[in-house]
Amino acid sequence: MPEALKMPESELIDHAGLDTVVYLRIYIVGLKIFVPLAVLACAILIPVNATGGTLVNLKKELVFSDIDKLSISNVQSGSQRFWAHLLMAYVFSAWTCFVLYTEYDKIASMRLHFLASQRRRADQFTVLVRNVPPDTDETISEHVDHFFRVNHPDHYLTHQVVYNANKLAKLVKKKEKLKNWLDYYQIKYSRHPEKRPTTKEGFLGLWGERVDAIDFYTAEIDTLVQKIAEERERVLKDPEAIMPVAFVSFNTRWGAAVCAQTQQSKNPTIWLTEWAPEPRDVYWSNLAIPFVAIAIRKLVMGVTLFFLVFFFMIPIAAVQSLANLDGIEKVAPFLKSIIEVKIIKSFLQGFLPGLALKIFLIILPTILMIMSKIEGYAATSILERRAAAKYYYFMLVNVFLGSIITGTAFQQLHAFLHQSPTQIPKTIGVSIPMKATFFITYIMVDGWAGIAGEILRLKPLIIFHLKNMFLVKTEKDRENAMDPGSVGFPEALPQLQLYFLLGLVYAVITPILLPFIVIFFGFAYFVYRHQVINVYNQEYESVAAFWPHVHSRIVAALVISQLLLLGLLSTKKAADSTPILLALPVLTIWFQRFCKSRFEPAFRRYPLEEAMAKDTLERATEPNLNLKGYLSNSYLHPIFKSEGNEENEMGEWRDDDSLVLTKRHSKLNTPGASENSYIASPEYDEETYNYQV
Repeated sequence: MPEALKMPESELIDHAGLDTVVYLRIYIVGLKIFVPLAVLACAILIPVNATGGTLVNLKKELVFSDIDKLSISNVQSGSQRFWAHLLMAYVFSAWTCFVLYTEYDKIASMRLHFLASQRRRADQFTVLVRNVPPDTDETISEHVDHFFRVNHPDHYLTHQVVYNANKLAKLVKKKEKLKNWLDYYQIKYSRHPEKRPTTKEGFLGLWGERVDAIDFYTAEIDTLVQKIAEERERVLKDPEAIMPVAFVSFNTRWGAAVCAQTQQSKNPTIWLTEWAPEPRDVYWSNLAIPFVAIAIRKLVMGVTLFFLVFFFMIPIAAVQSLANLDGIEKVAPFLKSIIEVKIIKSFLQGFLPGLALKIFLIILPTILMIMSKIEGYAATSILERRAAAKYYYFMLVNVFLGSIITGTAFQQLHAFLHQSPTQIPKTIGVSIPMKATFFITYIMVDGWAGIAGEILRLKPLIIFHLKNMFLVKTEKDRENAMDPGSVGFPEALPQLQLYFLLGLVYAVITPILLPFIVIFFGFAYFVYRHQVINVYNQEYESVAAFWPHVHSRIVAALVISQLLLLGLLSTKKAADSTPILLALPVLTIWFQRFCKSRFEPAFRRYPLEEAMAKDTLERATEPNLNLKGYLSNSYLHPIFKSEGNEENEMGEWRDDDSLVLTKRHSKLNTPGASENSYIASPEYDEETYNYQV
């Protein structure tokens, strides 16, 4: 670990990517924010709170802890001491905004420098085009080629249409599984040649007629190979298999930037362009989803997320109702004699009620990722960012608000819906000081212990041994089981943002919580820096595209903390100081809007100046570069690459700068296409019409 700390940031970017470096910088941001806050709070607010004496005078009426004596609850209502809290709220907010501003500026500069200095990549020249309109005279491929030859004549190079190869991909994946089983039985036979292995024909070999395993899987693979060949030919020949989506490549980065960042048609709902993800980041299955269906899917998943966040305890309670002794005895009467054993009964009563909740929380990130996939996003990085957003909303409601406000989800929702919006901060604010001890414990158990578990990697170790016992059959299986994967942004980022929220909310109210936050950020930074260098792999590079979302949620946490403090002070009869706090959320929201307009364009657009400079340098250093050959199969569906296909029919190339190859009939002299109109093949032939641009 000490050696990992010595690696310079530039070398770390080359080793693990900019995404990983910016992720580590979030921990540094936490330290930059909370270390000064902890020092100021311990020096000013804790003495102010500790000498308030209110709780000591009420010790016969209230039950409180020593931590409560250090919180704002120990200050008498109407006291002038609240001016100290008001002043510190402004100081803490100003410092947090300053740190966030400087970090946003730094990360935006790092992103632009990374884009300017990185090696040539296919996504620098490629644009993803969606919602290609149908044309009666041309295929999708010809229509894309014709449109970009006409509208981008000087920079358009080639395109790759997207095939709906999802069924083909499933067949290939099934073949790989069968091949793995065949390898397993062949290895088993080579070790024990005196007896040929057998298996049952049914599901997973559990039932059915027993047959020779090697012959069975060989025959199954041969049958599947034939199906794959037929499906592949169907995909390539069937016009319906071509989706209204294409990857369009240009001969310069400047040309790609212009296309990706401009409107292509007077109809803003067609020819939609955006930067193409890098090839390893493309989530191919979602490219086959019709564009109109994506909006419907997002609406359905949004409603689903609302019910999941606010009513997730319903299915858990239902499962827990079965997970009691009476429920088990009704479902399985034969277990009654075993359950009535005293030791087993005590174990089940203490263990089962929490098991259902724990299992749900373990599989929750997977559920949220599946929901994001259903929404139809085309890149794995976007899927992970959306899953992270959903997870954060869940934790905000169920971990933060759910822990503060007692009662079931129904009662909480009913309380919010049946009171004035101005009363919500007051309702939550009153409860916050009483939950400080709980959140300190939460930080120690979930944060500190979680980071310690990250060093030991207990969860991956247990999963590996389970896979090794039940799933590993070949060396390839063992390699897959030992794959450490990536950092896991969908889970890591929401947890980080929750700790920012806790620190900012309790900085003024219960400052003693801040040292626990500081220890978490410091400990986590050291551990994860070691892990990203020596353990985890980088699955994709989004060039820190997640940072604007992280920044927005930290600012939102700051606004939440200000509103809750406002609600709390309004119950403390601090009539003189409370109104002054009203300006703070307004100023913070203005700060967020300023940062959004100042820095976010660097994360949404690519400067034409940078693109032109990089193109000019590349032309000077590599005048004979064959860019067309470099881009030829970059965005070919991986399933075709795995099948060894590199035919020209998978892409279209421009051979003449002055002519546009097209099958389109002239609209000046042709009233319409006849029923027997010629349907173009994927390649142009001597019957191809030309027209002068």
